[in-house]
Amino acid sequence: MKILLLNPNTTRAVTDLLYSAGTKVISPGTELVAATAERGVPYIATRAEAQIGGAIALEMLAAADSSVDAAIIAAFGDPGLFGARELFDIPVVGLAEAAMLTACMLGRRFSIVTFARALAPWYQECVTMHGLDARCAGIRTLDGTFESISNVQAEKEDMLVSLANRAVEQDDADVVILSGAPLAGLADKVRDRIPVPVVDPTAAAVRQAETLVTLKPRKAITGTFRRPDPKPTIGLAKALAAVIEHRRSSDAKGGSL
Repeated sequence: MKILLLNPNTTRAVTDLLYSAGTKVISPGTELVAATAERGVPYIATRAEAQIGGAIALEMLAAADSSVDAAIIAAFGDPGLFGARELFDIPVVGLAEAAMLTACMLGRRFSIVTFARALAPWYQECVTMHGLDARCAGIRTLDGTFESISNVQAEKEDMLVSLANRAVEQDDADVVILSGAPLAGLADKVRDRIPVPVVDPTAAAVRQAETLVTLKPRKAITGTFRRPDPKPTIGLAKALAAVIEHRRSSDAKGGSL
């Protein structure tokens, strides 16, 4: 199977981290195809940036067309996830949802640990969006700044481990999620320094995507994620316009990944 690993921000070094973490857990025969947004922000940290990233994610998914079997929106707040599930027939997985649902199978309550305070409000709304408030022990963030988004996990590793341990000791977390695309791969490096299971969102999302492809779910024709009726568009990316208008993607000439 072929899975699209879609980074809706513009930092290619973060895509490289995501790809490295994902390829460590893929099954034989699975191909992971990485893509980085060509416009937007270096990393998504606010509600407004998430709205922008969600729209870009839909464009990137439309460009992939039928060339992949599943897709992962590789930003922890899952920008554009629900819209993608409306529009596209393939399974679409979000980092946050995959990580949290995996954590729910490993313990009663999970804590989200991340590298920047600005992320907390968006992440809290993401927990609520997925209906998991009762399972979340809390969101802990580091204070202060960092030098580089692509090197933040190396720069802040010890502080993040300390923060995770405080979540276990003070919040009674049974599981820790090291969240944010720039932290991809960190869980595997520090798992022995934290006394509860540590979830890497990228690894969880890749394995969840593989599972959904294997299960071959049909596209909903009724309910929340049925495909919306066609409507005309103006000024959208050609591939995305074709999806919304129910035209063949080949008619759009919008390219593919």
